Amino acid sequence: MTIISIRPFLAVGVSLLAAFLIMFSGKRPNLRESFTVIASLIKMVLVFSMVPAVLEGDVYEYTLFNITDTVGFTLRTDAAGMLFACVSSFLYIPVAFYGIGYMRGHHEKEQTGFFAAFAVCISAAVGIALSANLLTFFVFFELLTVATYPLVFHARTEDARFSGRKYLIYTLSTGQFFLAGIGVTYYIAGTLDFKAGGFLASDMAPVAILQALFFLLVIAGAVKAGLMPIHGWLPSAMVAPTPVSALLHAVAVVKAGAFCIIRIIGYVYGPALLLELGAAQVLAYIAAATIVVSSLIAMKQDNLKRRLAYSTIGQLSYVVLGVAMLSPMGMLGAMYHIVAHAVMKITLFMCAGAVIVTAHKENISEMNGIGRKMPITFGCFTVTSLGIAGMPLVVGFISKWDILLGALEIGKPVYLAVLLASALLGLSYLMPVCYIAFFKKDESGEFAKYGEADKRMLIPICLTAVLSVVLGIAPNFGVHLYNLAEIAADAVMAGFYEPTLIVTTGFAGGVLL
Repeated sequence: MTIISIRPFLAVGVSLLAAFLIMFSGKRPNLRESFTVIASLIKMVLVFSMVPAVLEGDVYEYTLFNITDTVGFTLRTDAAGMLFACVSSFLYIPVAFYGIGYMRGHHEKEQTGFFAAFAVCISAAVGIALSANLLTFFVFFELLTVATYPLVFHARTEDARFSGRKYLIYTLSTGQFFLAGIGVTYYIAGTLDFKAGGFLASDMAPVAILQALFFLLVIAGAVKAGLMPIHGWLPSAMVAPTPVSALLHAVAVVKAGAFCIIRIIGYVYGPALLLELGAAQVLAYIAAATIVVSSLIAMKQDNLKRRLAYSTIGQLSYVVLGVAMLSPMGMLGAMYHIVAHAVMKITLFMCAGAVIVTAHKENISEMNGIGRKMPITFGCFTVTSLGIAGMPLVVGFISKWDILLGALEIGKPVYLAVLLASALLGLSYLMPVCYIAFFKKDESGEFAKYGEADKRMLIPICLTAVLSVVLGIAPNFGVHLYNLAEIAADAVMAGFYEPTLIVTTGFAGGVLL
């Protein structure tokens, strides 16, 4: 059943309104930060309030205005979109509190612009999640690009300006390819509305046109997701404040890129057409190569945030690989990895920021023994590092296990080998950080005067670290995100594979059935 309701637009608009209020309260920091926190709470409540109906098979839909007779500026709450919207809206809350502690503790300038741009980014992310068609998706996709730019060059240094320009060149240029692809799609299909299983068909255009169109549409998502070799903006963007890094990697930008690829594969082309065209297989091979190469590069990075950035490049390629395999379990794992990676990676970046603010250290080689002075921070870092590597009882294991099963479903041992190698590489570039922090001796005694970070930073770190474990044991904890992923994957794969495969080989309550 379709429920005509303005609630999806309210969920998007609440933080846009907050951005305006923040801009006009710059001289009153407490009021400015109150608007940030209140908007994050209201946004989460609005998004979560729509989940029960979506789980029952209903959708909320609202058209703000019509652009053509077949395309409107419309938001709709299907299962895949709700999954991304839930992640973005919930994680906005700990990042908001963390950002307050970080910006004040680090004595950052331009805090009003920071919080305003941050609010716009979250609105754009939820708008991307709930877009009903490609054109609405594109508007919010580009809004996210523009709103993120001032955050990347927030420090106003030469490095920050260079990184900001680099970010715009990568994202805006590929965004134009995306727009061109949308125009061609409308011309050949007469519609842009997302449809589970895809709305394009092989008789709409020659094979070569459909293949070229696929890469026109997918390249903008591939850039934001950091797929190699078009990933260069992402490590450079680590010059931004750590809350921005958390936003880029866990809440909005790279997740928007991965979600874009999910939409194109699952809701524009569909698995049947892509299998016929062979285009998804090319994307899967690129993702597999990205997983391995980015992990190897991560091992060589001494700067902690850059190491985590290359980790993100590899981890988001799990989503691309899972969805491009065109298998039921791969699709399920890709959907749920949006959740898993978000809660784990936001914890890791917040831990890195806590070290920067508290001990003023950014390089791993300078962190000998710091874990003894910041045991909670590095305890959370260790737990989520194990999750990134795919260890059991942390949420990363569930999504990666499903993707691994997806590789077995289609009989692709090369993908299986990549996934296993990635787990070992993940341990190789993250666990040494934990070892250095806890077991290396602080010869200079430099960290003797330091303790844990400000509670406004430490509490969000603990919250997301605990959530990583809780979802690793009970993946449906809270608003049943795993069920949303199952519903979305079933809808995309219906008629291509039997949807019961997902239920009979998946996880329920953290137990393999």
